[in-house]
Amino acid sequence: MNKSINIALLFPGQGSQQVGMGQEIALQHKEAQRIFEEADDILKFKLSTLCWNGPKKDLDDTYNTQPALYTCSMATIAVLKTLIPNFIPEYAAGHSLGEITALASMESMNFAQGLRLVRERGKLMKEAGINFPGGMAAILNVKNTQLIKICEEASIGSGKHVQIANDNCPGQLVISGELDALKLAIELVKTQSPGKAIRLPVSIAAHSPLMKDVSEQYRNTINKINFNQPITKIVGNAQLNILDSNETISNELVQQLTSPVRWRETIDYLIANNVTNFVEVGSGNVLTGLMRRINKKMNALNVNNSEAILKLVNQVL
Repeated sequence: MNKSINIALLFPGQGSQQVGMGQEIALQHKEAQRIFEEADDILKFKLSTLCWNGPKKDLDDTYNTQPALYTCSMATIAVLKTLIPNFIPEYAAGHSLGEITALASMESMNFAQGLRLVRERGKLMKEAGINFPGGMAAILNVKNTQLIKICEEASIGSGKHVQIANDNCPGQLVISGELDALKLAIELVKTQSPGKAIRLPVSIAAHSPLMKDVSEQYRNTINKINFNQPITKIVGNAQLNILDSNETISNELVQQLTSPVRWRETIDYLIANNVTNFVEVGSGNVLTGLMRRINKKMNALNVNNSEAILKLVNQVL
């Protein structure tokens, strides 16, 4: 198998789900259909029906969202591997949850292992949201350095904790933490910056210390998997390191629960290593949009239907 230089595959995380995801590809390609059928069998419920028909409320439940996004991306990968059997990207990366998809797609674990892992991840994050409720807010047009100071001030002022959870692209950050600190941080954004703060409709403080209590349970699940070295270089969200061994992968996945998603830096790292073509694999086009805000000179393609799959096939062959 030959590596396709200058190409990175990107895998989406929560927020990219939508009713109907993966259905057209499954109807057109038996390989994708088989992936959805396998997911239904493993989870013992019709994940395929939820992805294709909703209801949206259930699809947006993190317990379901995570396996849904994973399965949709892996179904697309199954089609690509059939149509381009020698295709290996030079790099891969995934946004939060998408990191697990990146690992499974690049054969660090099999589909079933990855599916059970994201299902457990969703279950534990939901439990953390119930036992240690918090919140998140999107922060627009505030520089990273200023927002760090605002979060520090809000944490001191409230006696609680809030921090940057996602650095998605220039002008788009997300903060996460305990409610008192989060509310104070939102007020400080309004009074100390020209930016805008938008409270997100979630009770889970993802990528913050509020996930720490479930992170050890998550580690126990991760430790049951003996990760293979991926067939290409995968860049981790938490430390921007290459995930190339069982140890680095295990540590990254646990650390990621409580650490910020450094997506902007991930893309900058890939560009610095001569990647010029970015392919988002799975539902939606969130990462393609972020890509264009990080560096509009790069080529970006989102592959979420049969037409886009054929476009990628023609580019690679």
